[in-house]
Amino acid sequence: MNLLKALATVSGMTLLSRILGFVRDFVIARLFGAGMLTDAFFVAFKLPNLLRRLFAEGAFSQAFVPILGEYKNKLGEAEAKRLVDHVATLLFLVLVAVTLIGMAAAPLIVYISAPGFAADTSKFALTVELTRLTFPYILFMSLVALSGGVLNTWSRFAVPAFTPVLLNLSFICMALFAAPWFEPPVMVLGWAVFVGGALQLAFQLPHLKRINMLPRFSLDWKDAGVRRILKLMAPAVLGVSVAQVSLLINTIFASFLGTGSVSWLYYADRLMEFPSGMLGAALGTILLPSLAKYHAGEKLDDYSKLLDWGLRLTLLLAAPAALALAILAVPLIATLFHHGAFSANDVFMTRDALVAYSIGLLGLILVKVLAPGFYARQNVRTPVKIALVTLFVTQLLNLALIGWLKHAGLALSIGLAACLNATLLYRGLRRHGIYTPQPGWPMFYAKLGVALLVMGVALWFAGGDAADWIRWNLTERLLRLSVIVIVGVAVYFATLWVTGFRLGDFKRRAAE
Repeated sequence: MNLLKALATVSGMTLLSRILGFVRDFVIARLFGAGMLTDAFFVAFKLPNLLRRLFAEGAFSQAFVPILGEYKNKLGEAEAKRLVDHVATLLFLVLVAVTLIGMAAAPLIVYISAPGFAADTSKFALTVELTRLTFPYILFMSLVALSGGVLNTWSRFAVPAFTPVLLNLSFICMALFAAPWFEPPVMVLGWAVFVGGALQLAFQLPHLKRINMLPRFSLDWKDAGVRRILKLMAPAVLGVSVAQVSLLINTIFASFLGTGSVSWLYYADRLMEFPSGMLGAALGTILLPSLAKYHAGEKLDDYSKLLDWGLRLTLLLAAPAALALAILAVPLIATLFHHGAFSANDVFMTRDALVAYSIGLLGLILVKVLAPGFYARQNVRTPVKIALVTLFVTQLLNLALIGWLKHAGLALSIGLAACLNATLLYRGLRRHGIYTPQPGWPMFYAKLGVALLVMGVALWFAGGDAADWIRWNLTERLLRLSVIVIVGVAVYFATLWVTGFRLGDFKRRAAE
């Protein structure tokens, strides 16, 4: 399989999901704005969503996929199926227990994750109720992550990439058509999370059956493969998902700031996740199985060349995305969210957070490409050390910036720490001899810099005055933003073409 084609497939599905995600956020912003109700829901959804990223898509996937790939390549599909059965059974039992405990301990969880809410009895009670409703999401999504890891190992990238679309459809349909049936109406968002999680799991099961990998109940926690996965998972929780831990801590800080701070950070984070998901998550998804195969086959040169390919592609696509988010912050936020209860002040407060996030976007995406370089080799010690340093620095930055920049300072601390994380991961790969840069990097940087400069100038002049974007109606905003985005993309890739970049230069086959 051509990895560039696989990336296009995964990114395309992720694009569809992100577009529907923006429709979802448009609906939420229009119906509920950025206030007490949305603060309660976003805090309630934060922890199960964090656990999903932390254990399911983060530590679990990074530990499970390399070992599953090793079983498939060295021991055959029968042994791989046995491993899937044992892992799925143990994971299911643990998740049921975690879900029940989480629902029972919802008041304590809310008090820990948003202690500032305790001062408002009604806000605290609503958040607790929503937390209980959304907590089963971790059960559904962890099983979805297991299923997705199996499908990706069998090069069925499109199915896991499409799956998140179902959550967004659940949000949109429930919010638009079922909200009047709930009291308060924001409760419909909690049910949308529950239904969306169940739909995603149900969607993937038939695809597992087609490759004869549908798990059956078989408990054997002494299985050697299961023990290896658990051993890798424990430290990988920090190594892969330090940014998510930082986001949770940021919520604690934000709960003490003014009403709306949690929501402003949420909407900015949603825009940041658009390129992060399309590029970082997609590249990490397609790189990990091939890296694991190269490691199992002891093809060290191919391993290094694949990392080099991933890094160049990341810089080529993520750098312009970060620059565009910073320059077009107000046009994007006004077009997507400035409707109904979402005020002009909300636009500018969200803008501050988005600009701060954009500074570290490249680092956030690079971490998702560099970390698999360690985990495919089942090396967890190095990224864990780096993660601990990064987490500590993030909190120092929070304390230093929150008084000066308020909620935007919390966003900036995440981005700056991500850049530190990426830098240390890169140094680790070089120092351990895992990655050796291929020739041509100085010229690559020069051409990329020229293209970014030309695109940045074009977007700056095309963006216009922020006050106009607040004044214009939705149709005018959409038309103008569409033209600006098309111009920016055209200018950037035209400049790359003039400087000598060609699509064929980035074609690469997946590991067999």
